[in-house]
Amino acid sequence: MESRSGSAAQGRPVGRGPKVCAAVLAATLAELADVGYARLTVEAVAQRAGVHKTTVYRRWKDREALVVDALTDHVAADMPIPDTGDVATDLRALARLLVTHLTVTHLGVVATMFSDAARLPEIADVRRRFFADRFRRATPLVTRAVERGQLPQGTDPALLLKSLIAPVYLRLLVTSEPLDDAVADHAAEITLAAARAGVFRSTKVSDPD
Repeated sequence: MESRSGSAAQGRPVGRGPKVCAAVLAATLAELADVGYARLTVEAVAQRAGVHKTTVYRRWKDREALVVDALTDHVAADMPIPDTGDVATDLRALARLLVTHLTVTHLGVVATMFSDAARLPEIADVRRRFFADRFRRATPLVTRAVERGQLPQGTDPALLLKSLIAPVYLRLLVTSEPLDDAVADHAAEITLAAARAGVFRSTKVSDPD
């Protein structure tokens, strides 16, 4: 297979430290895209990265931890969290970045992760941890908007962000409808309107008397 033969330039050592980590994470994403989660092995990742499998196991205890790190590192690198000073612009930019990520960058990786979930119980935990990390990274977008008075006090970042991404993932994984900037903009508009109406306020926060 082309990707495997290309990967064996692979026999060359890639060095130590950050360079090794970067090579292994990139190899993990490539393996996911090629063979899916069910068939991914640490041995294949190590071969593609040009390192010994013991090098991988020294940094990641199992393939689940490796996959989560690869996905979250990729998201952090390719989807910077907008900070324009305006929550409407930030949400629109974040939604557009998500659409680009899913349709251009790593559609195969994301689709594989979801399609394997039905028959691999462990992937459910991988997916939960993956999204938990994404919500954590995006939380400052919401908290800054609250501090600027652009969203109500007590707005729950996780609830807001779930609303933002839900229409995008629905089209990608359920209805198989096209994804574009118009879809992203609409998701951002709906989410912002709901947030300003207080829909995403934490139940722990009560209005002042």
